Amino acid sequence: MRQLTESEMLQAGEALGRTLPPGAIVALQGDLGAGKTSFARAVVRGLGGAEATSPTYTLVHRYPGRRGPVYHLDCYRLRRPDEAADLDWESLLAEADALLVEWPERAGGWMPVPTHHFRFHHLADPDRRGVEGLP
Repeated sequence: MRQLTESEMLQAGEALGRTLPPGAIVALQGDLGAGKTSFARAVVRGLGGAEATSPTYTLVHRYPGRRGPVYHLDCYRLRRPDEAADLDWESLLAEADALLVEWPERAGGWMPVPTHHFRFHHLADPDRRGVEGLP
């Protein structure tokens, strides 16, 4: 697990976005406030997308990227995995250059197999976050 400042985490997210292959599926797990959305915003920037916002209330945001649309999903508000069926995964996967999914465990079997998986942790030092999955 890497221990990163917010600036380092954002740099890592942008770098990841610049190197993601088309069709990448990125799973982002961790507690509330651990850095998932900040990291996703940085990945979107690395993919050439506009400033991303938290999709918590709409579940899915679409951003134009340099190679195609980037979808950012937040499954936190799903009460049951079967509610994820309404997200139209087939269409998202067919169209997306990249799919970034926060709280993927809440989508259950509807969540496609990720190509990249990251887990974010709070640390004793409030200025750092633990990130698993980064090289």
